Amino acid sequence: MNRQQLTSEIKRKKSVLCVGLDTDITKIPQHLLGEEDPIFSFNKAIIDATADFAVAFKPNTAFYESRGLKGWKSLEKTIAYINQKHPEIFTIADAKRGDIGNTSKMYAEAFLNNLAFDSVTVAPYMGVDSVKPFLDIPNKWTILLGLTSNTGAQDFQFTAAADGEKLFEQVLRKSQEWGTPENLMYVIGATKADHLKHIRSIVPNHFLLVPGVGAQGGSLADVMKNGLNADGGLLINSSRGIIYKSNGLDFAEVAANEAKTLADEMANYF
Repeated sequence: MNRQQLTSEIKRKKSVLCVGLDTDITKIPQHLLGEEDPIFSFNKAIIDATADFAVAFKPNTAFYESRGLKGWKSLEKTIAYINQKHPEIFTIADAKRGDIGNTSKMYAEAFLNNLAFDSVTVAPYMGVDSVKPFLDIPNKWTILLGLTSNTGAQDFQFTAAADGEKLFEQVLRKSQEWGTPENLMYVIGATKADHLKHIRSIVPNHFLLVPGVGAQGGSLADVMKNGLNADGGLLINSSRGIIYKSNGLDFAEVAANEAKTLADEMANYF
């Protein structure tokens, strides 16, 4: 999916909502456990229920990989279902890969070509040769970790060089030499929303994937006010706050209502 297609969907829906499919078999409704593939059955219901309000879906691959071959099959079926039934919706493999060049090439092949995700999250700390294989695939996106929402972000990301530039700022500036706003996004945690204005001054045109709204306590209003650009420029992720809002028979309906509430709030800023 190219930038124009993504932007058109954002403007059509007046939404920048990304629904995170962090599907944990211990948390899904028990009535699904008798299904042949409970994870896929859950995902399929959530996808169909929220597709009118979301512009992106983001499976976190750890939740699938942890289940071995069964989990990988569930992931394969999930991305195939989105691409077939909702091809207008942007897809993110939240895999946080990053390794030496030939290994990264295989990761890129796995997620962007084989599974046919639109994008994959990538750790930047091994430098350009570990990131370029992802960027080299046409009409696909690399989403670099920029400033993350976890508490441990303080351990390294705010470390300052002699000139005062923080490590996350260096990542944002240097990586713009590797890709463009047409194929490179950044992960910026919603719990770091007070930094968004500054981040926008460094990467004014790039899309930002913003996790941390909802269960992690990030402010949707702060992210929208400080992060929007002319094309929308945001994908605001909510996972637990949508998909686990109910564990009863009405789980999909409740998820749809929660997604609609977030999308309606987002629409106020368009």
